[in-house]
Amino acid sequence: MKIAVILTLIGFVGFFFCSVVRCTPDTNVTSVLCNGGLYTAGDPFAVSLAYVLQELETAAPAHKNYDYYNISPYPNAFAYGHASCNKNITAPDCTTCLGAAKTDMSVTCQNAIGGRAVLVDCAVRYEQYPFTD
Repeated sequence: MKIAVILTLIGFVGFFFCSVVRCTPDTNVTSVLCNGGLYTAGDPFAVSLAYVLQELETAAPAHKNYDYYNISPYPNAFAYGHASCNKNITAPDCTTCLGAAKTDMSVTCQNAIGGRAVLVDCAVRYEQYPFTD
């Protein structure tokens, strides 16, 4: 009888602990790949890319299964993007992870017309052409 009570108490404490403690996403970089083609700062693609990356970071965590594709609304230089997160993390953690992926990719792929950052808990990709992963 005492063992059952002790096990029940341990279960409640474990549940409470898991409900209160929040883990952080694993933002360790698995890989960052960049397209060899480059764009210039004044290129309309720069505006399209900024739009796509910002929308990926904000929309993917609210999208079903944290999996989201988009395209920029600027027809003179389309940018295409995809973002995804591990389904086992929270939406705020997905946002945090995608922000880290975006930063890693931006630093490594400066002015590249395509790039991909794969972190343990998320991934971001952009290109100048439509794609599916």
